[in-house]
Amino acid sequence: MSNIHSTAIVGLKTKIAHDVKIGPYCVIGDNVILNSGVHLISHVCIEGATTIDENTTIYPFASIGHPPQDKKYNGEKSRLFIGKNNCIREYVTMQPGTAGDKMETTVGDNCLFMVGCHVAHDCIIGNNVIMANNATLGGHVEVGDFVIIGGLSAVHQFVRIGAHAIIGGMSGLASDLIPFGNAFAERANLNGLNVIGLKRRAFNTETIHNLRQAYTTLFESDENTFEIRLQELEKKYHNDVAVMEIISFLKTDSSRSICLPKNKKVV
Repeated sequence: MSNIHSTAIVGLKTKIAHDVKIGPYCVIGDNVILNSGVHLISHVCIEGATTIDENTTIYPFASIGHPPQDKKYNGEKSRLFIGKNNCIREYVTMQPGTAGDKMETTVGDNCLFMVGCHVAHDCIIGNNVIMANNATLGGHVEVGDFVIIGGLSAVHQFVRIGAHAIIGGMSGLASDLIPFGNAFAERANLNGLNVIGLKRRAFNTETIHNLRQAYTTLFESDENTFEIRLQELEKKYHNDVAVMEIISFLKTDSSRSICLPKNKKVV
């Protein structure tokens, strides 16, 4: 049997694995699915069509799966999926999708959401993501694997953040951030590559060198147009997976502009 505290309120139709732990004063709705090893410390509220996968721990006063903060939301039966081995700290809010997009918000595996983080409707979050205290994602944001978002930072709706990127604390990101990019400031600018993160994740010297060369060509050179520079890099580094990840990111259609170095324009 599941370990459910006597003060918890759990829906009659809630699906709970045998080893789930539900602490005091939690409130769990009928359509919630809690898979093996999930641990709700206490005072956690989970509603809607929300699935939480194995070994995810949620701390007190988190609000998970309640209706999105979107005036266009009209009660549609959208979903929230949270993956495995996540740590969701106090006062975190995560909300389901809307009919205006995929009808689903998804969170990957092995992520850390520190106190007060907000994941809005229709976001897609990859694996091994860290959001520091009070970081906020607007609706429809896409976050790649191994991204770090600093405390008190805000990401504008529809923005894409490429894998291995880092956003400094107290930053406002309103444009797409390339994979491996490093951005910070009140209105965040691109400030080179996340080299420390690359080294920590054991990217080899050649890959880091190639990424630096690609960055210089794309964002520091004035030769040719941006489109031509992109084409030249694609030919030169077609066998380099990391560089091609940046190129693919830049070639993907987006409703947002690209985050650029300060006072730099793409021609």
